Amino acid sequence: MINGDVTAQDAIELLDLIESVGIEVYVDGGWGVDALLGRQTRPHLDLDIDLPYRDLPLLRRLLIVAGFVRIPTNDTWEHNFVVQDERMRRIDVHSYILDVDGNNVGGVAYFGHHLTGTGSIGGRTVRCIPVDTMIAFHLGYEPDEDDYADVLALCEAFDRPLPAAFERFR
Repeated sequence: MINGDVTAQDAIELLDLIESVGIEVYVDGGWGVDALLGRQTRPHLDLDIDLPYRDLPLLRRLLIVAGFVRIPTNDTWEHNFVVQDERMRRIDVHSYILDVDGNNVGGVAYFGHHLTGTGSIGGRTVRCIPVDTMIAFHLGYEPDEDDYADVLALCEAFDRPLPAAFERFR
């Protein structure tokens, strides 16, 4: 691990740990993009995960036992926080509350249709955000070079048009 990057092996170990206690977790962010692509395209500072709010108490206990501590961030709240262990593996946790129809009724604004993708990290199948939603999640804020690279890779791999917000990077 270089500069606190979360490697593919780290991501697999962390997902295995979380899923070992029955938590249904989805990969988001940079690793979510790479999972959709089936290959790592760049280093990742963290592993972004999405899970039901009801599973947060179990996740918190699991992470404490595994040696993770909270890292203060400017977007920490009840449904979003960052943890890190002594190996510098960082997890950005996002939780949501959905009703029986998949509508968001609390937490981070995920909906049931946002949680339908599958991908692969280091040969391991993972749940993730689907392609079109992942592209849409990169809109609505000022994108940087990593955002552009992520969206361009998805658009090229899945034959999607590059959103206008990214044309300035060409």
